Amino acid sequence: MDKFWKSLQNGSDVRGIALEGIQGEEINLTPEIAGKIGLGFAKFVSAKSGSPINSIKIAVGRDSRISGPALRDAIVNKLLNAGCSVQDYGLASTPAMFMCTIAEGFEVHGAIMLTASHLPFNRNGMKFFMASGGLEKADVTRVLDLAENEATIADPSGKGFQVAPDFMSVYSSMIVSNIRNSVKASDFDKPLKGFKIVVDAGNGAGGFFVEKILKPLGADTTGSQFLNPDGNFPNHIPNPESQIAMDAIVNASLESKADLGIIFDTDVDRAAVVDENGKQINRNRLVALLAAIVLEEHPASYIVTDSITSDGLSQFIEKKLGGIHHRFKRGYKNVINESIRLNDIGKESWLAIETSGHAALKENYFLDDGAYLVSKVLIKLAQLKNQGKHLGDLISDLREPFESKEFRLNILVPDFQSYGKKVIESIEHIGNHTKGWSVVPNNYEGIRISCNPESGFGWFLLRLSLHDPVLPLNVESDEKGGIERIMKILGPVLMSFDKLDCTSIMK
Repeated sequence: MDKFWKSLQNGSDVRGIALEGIQGEEINLTPEIAGKIGLGFAKFVSAKSGSPINSIKIAVGRDSRISGPALRDAIVNKLLNAGCSVQDYGLASTPAMFMCTIAEGFEVHGAIMLTASHLPFNRNGMKFFMASGGLEKADVTRVLDLAENEATIADPSGKGFQVAPDFMSVYSSMIVSNIRNSVKASDFDKPLKGFKIVVDAGNGAGGFFVEKILKPLGADTTGSQFLNPDGNFPNHIPNPESQIAMDAIVNASLESKADLGIIFDTDVDRAAVVDENGKQINRNRLVALLAAIVLEEHPASYIVTDSITSDGLSQFIEKKLGGIHHRFKRGYKNVINESIRLNDIGKESWLAIETSGHAALKENYFLDDGAYLVSKVLIKLAQLKNQGKHLGDLISDLREPFESKEFRLNILVPDFQSYGKKVIESIEHIGNHTKGWSVVPNNYEGIRISCNPESGFGWFLLRLSLHDPVLPLNVESDEKGGIERIMKILGPVLMSFDKLDCTSIMK
């Protein structure tokens, strides 16, 4: 594949620069390119389904990005000219775009979501779904290959037409029904009556959660903020990993004296929450909370997480909750596919969750769905109230690190993967020959080293980024000054590599 087309692939997504506005970033995802990729997806779906392209039905949705309408129009026109039937879902969430492929009465052959998650306003991208799930990395490579190399289809006699169903209402009603049926409150239709719940949608696509889910369930949503879609993201980037974004929902929750605060990313496939005391429940805390909920329903389940989860979380899942913590690679598709694999070999796994806020449950098609994640929290919130308990009670025994830090080390050579592996191998050798350090077994990504109290009392993980010339280094310690002691040993070793930019360590 041509280098240009390869540059548009980001794992199982397409991502590119769709607007001017940031110096040094040239547009590469134009409407014309987006249209070709949309047609490439239709050809992919046609081949997979064994149906001629003029009988294929494709749904298209988008988040609030400014470039969304222009890219959507180009995709829709390309598909209509090929004879495809097209459903324009307008402002939508990524999880809803999968659900439309299996929802009764909709059953489209494929769905395209225009989103670049939490990335800046000038970016956009595409995610692809069929009834079997989201496309894998190899599938997206094939879609781009079809977009690059195959001729445009013109089918003036085709049956293409455009409709605009209100699928977000259908999707929302599914979540509302699930909450009602799970809580079984005395006021069945209003199980959240008496709760103050605030939402921060960050001007992304998540504003629907207030009007279509929380209010019908009886919640008081006064104090919710940034619900209107605005692709300039004027208040903060919608990203549960951003401290600025988390501070915004914490402040809103405290000011409103809310029982729960909720924050979504731009396309609502990720989320985090804030408890009644204003305490953030994201990253390790969110994993712990979901694990507590899931393991109550499915005892001894495998809980699959990404590689940077803490030692305290492992102890919480296994010793407190009785589950099995399976720490795997970073990347939400990696975590989800590993959970599916475990189920396939007879090891029951009901939750795949990444510290970024991607959470996928077996009961929900292993779809990473921020709205569904929050629905599980809302159900438990209502149940706990009847017991005189709070969400925080579920994770009160979680041991959290005293210090936590991430360094990002840029690799300064073109063949960054080979160089990165060389660095990791060297650190593994150091780990095996440093007093108080030990290589953690059953590690699936990079090298993880455990450090005893004399040498830092914590751990570190050095891994190679999935797509970028970067070695992220995560370090945690259970005592004050522990990271400094770890880095006094590790830092000089890393700085000895002349093609590794260790500025972040030196700072």
